[in-house]
Amino acid sequence: MYYCLAVMNPILRLAFRPWAEGVENVPEEGPVILASNHLSHSDTIFGWLHVKRRVTQLAGSHFFSGRGIKGFLMRLFLNGIGTVPIDRSGGKASEAGLSSGLRVLNEGNVLGIYPEGTRSRDGRLYKGRTGVARLALASRAPVIPCAMINTFEIMPPGRLLPKLGIRPGVKFGKPLDFSRYHGMEGDRLVLRAVTDEVMHALMDLSGQEYVDDYAVRTTVSKG
Repeated sequence: MYYCLAVMNPILRLAFRPWAEGVENVPEEGPVILASNHLSHSDTIFGWLHVKRRVTQLAGSHFFSGRGIKGFLMRLFLNGIGTVPIDRSGGKASEAGLSSGLRVLNEGNVLGIYPEGTRSRDGRLYKGRTGVARLALASRAPVIPCAMINTFEIMPPGRLLPKLGIRPGVKFGKPLDFSRYHGMEGDRLVLRAVTDEVMHALMDLSGQEYVDDYAVRTTVSKG
C-alpha cells in the first residue's frame, strides 16, 4: 500500500507544480477526516500530496471491479495509493464500508473521503451524503474540509490523462468540531446538519456553485 505515491510524488510535483494552502490545519497526530469536494479522478492524485501523514481514502467498490488490463491497472493504482473499497448500494453493504473507515480512524490515522459520493459532472458542488457525519460522530475525529482547485479543468469527465499547463491546488480549511453532537449519531437530523456544515465549508473554500441535490454516479465500463 502507498507504493505508487513514493514513485509518483516527485514526478507530479515537477510536472504540475501543485500548490496548497492551510496544510498546517491538518493535525500532526491522532485521527482526522479529510473531507474533499470531488471534481475529477485527478483528485485522488493531487489531493493529499502536501499532507505529511499517510492518507487512507474510501472509494466506491465499482472502481475495483473493472475487467481486462484497464481494470487491473485501476485496481493496482488504487491499492497503491491506499484506497479502501466501499459498497455504496445501501443497507448492510454500506455499513461495512463505513466500518472500514471507522477502523482507520480508531487506529489514529487519517481518512480521506468525498462526501458527494461521486465526481461532479459539471464542476458544481453537490449535496453531501451523511456517511461523513456518521464517521465524524462515531470516531470523534475532527473534520478538515479540503477544496480541490483546477482539477476539473485538468481532467474533465471522459479524459483519461491529466492536462499539462494547469496547476492543481488544494485548500485545507480550519478543523470542524462537532463535539456538541457526540452521542447523537443515530439522529438523522443531526447527521444532515453535520453534513451540511461540511459542505458549506467546502463551498466557501472552493467558490463552487452549490446544488441542493445528490450528484448522479455514471456507469463505469467493465471492459
